[in-house]
Amino acid sequence: MANRETPQTSSPTLELVFSAIADWVNKYRHATGVRGDLGYCGPNEVMQIAKDLGLPASELREIVKKGPGAADQLQKMLVALKVDATVLEKASPAVMRDLQRLCISCGNKKRCEHELAKGTAAEHFHEYCPNAFTLDALFKQNDQPTKH
Repeated sequence: MANRETPQTSSPTLELVFSAIADWVNKYRHATGVRGDLGYCGPNEVMQIAKDLGLPASELREIVKKGPGAADQLQKMLVALKVDATVLEKASPAVMRDLQRLCISCGNKKRCEHELAKGTAAEHFHEYCPNAFTLDALFKQNDQPTKH
């Protein structure tokens, strides 16, 4: 039997082309309503996933509709607040998921992006961020293990 190993590409140009094609496919899927693996799941599978996550199925569908980058501002906000996301994820995965869920559903994305770009997010996040209460609670914990 012939060896059917996939040859490794070392060409940055090919990697760029493949990346562009993958981005296009993802944008097409998003535009046509097929958003991630949830678009391929039956109703019972969606219900089970939602149950496993502790969410109503309707909320899970809304989260998935937002797309894969919907919580990107959270990572940027944690950096602005000098919170080590890796430490937080390991210490409190449920808290991190809740932070991500609130970030995804946030209605203040434009302000957040603006404040992050200006470098003023750490000073003003209490005014608009739905995660402000949880983040403050993390800061008040003994030894503040998630702060740099």
